Amino acid sequence: MLEEFKKFALRGNVVDLAVGVIIGAAFGAIVTSAVQDLFMPVIGAVTGGLDFSNYYLPLSAKVQSGMAYAEAKKQGAVLGYGQFITVALNFMIVAFVLFMVIRAMNKLQKAEEKKPETPADVKLLGEIRDILAARPKL
Repeated sequence: MLEEFKKFALRGNVVDLAVGVIIGAAFGAIVTSAVQDLFMPVIGAVTGGLDFSNYYLPLSAKVQSGMAYAEAKKQGAVLGYGQFITVALNFMIVAFVLFMVIRAMNKLQKAEEKKPETPADVKLLGEIRDILAARPKL
């Protein structure tokens, strides 16, 4: 059983998957930082400093209006639609960044797959062969 597990664990696909998960987690942290630290401040500046995350509707009489969302949640039930808007915007930005990365990777793969051009001397030899083949035989 130990030998079978070792064979399974060291299979190429499992190792590739593990590397992909680790790189994906690291890339996720990079994208999250880009969204929170680069894009959202710009969006906030464009919208006049709007912070959607603190928009909510109190569902309980205990919740006082004008409080931060986190504090309002502690007092009672609230409908945090602003937090949903923030998360939805984050998702759209992350999806767009991933789309651009995958698009660039696909272009690189297509560039690598292109057939290299035939060298000029090989073309010339092919033309000579064709001319000789077209000559009438004696």
